[in-house]
Amino acid sequence: MSVFQSAASRLRSSSPRLGWLAACALAIALTGCADSTKQAGSGIGGYAHDWRNATDPIGAFLNRYRNGSGLIIGDINHPLAAQALTHLGIRYSWGGKSPETGFDCSGLVLYSAQQSLGLKLPPRADDIARYGDSVKRDDLAVGDLVFFNTLGTRYSHVGIYLGQDKFVHSPTRGGVVRIEDMNLRYWTMRYTGARRLSPATEVATR
Repeated sequence: MSVFQSAASRLRSSSPRLGWLAACALAIALTGCADSTKQAGSGIGGYAHDWRNATDPIGAFLNRYRNGSGLIIGDINHPLAAQALTHLGIRYSWGGKSPETGFDCSGLVLYSAQQSLGLKLPPRADDIARYGDSVKRDDLAVGDLVFFNTLGTRYSHVGIYLGQDKFVHSPTRGGVVRIEDMNLRYWTMRYTGARRLSPATEVATR
């Protein structure tokens, strides 16, 4: 029995009126908890999901690509995408470029590209957009980089395409690396293009 329920029970036994007031207070408190949970789990654009829960639409997508050891496999066999997916749940950190420090959007991409393809990309999304080959939306393949205008510039946000209109990214302050649905209105309105990297991609040294 929770603290709220225990208090309500004691008040009901001492006074019917107080018991009724306690029940109302309990209902309000529980409603507040539900709202807080919903807000805490809400993604950009208001879509709430938990990548660890297979009953959630995006959780179900992930669940189809898990084997007995919990690794995401199957059709997600592109090295860049597979590497990025190993960092699900890592906290967002502005300027972060490793699992230890956390990731921002470009940090997740450059770390994953270096680990999987041996590429050393620049630290900003708009600079990363200069590399690889341009890809049309209809031709997107697993492992392509997808770009969005989230801060008023054409390539201010980047993620890694997973297929089935999903991409993995490090979203925003207070968030964690997660999977997102590109068909959500927020992302559809802000999508600005895609690039395809390969181990042979030429990257300028700095």
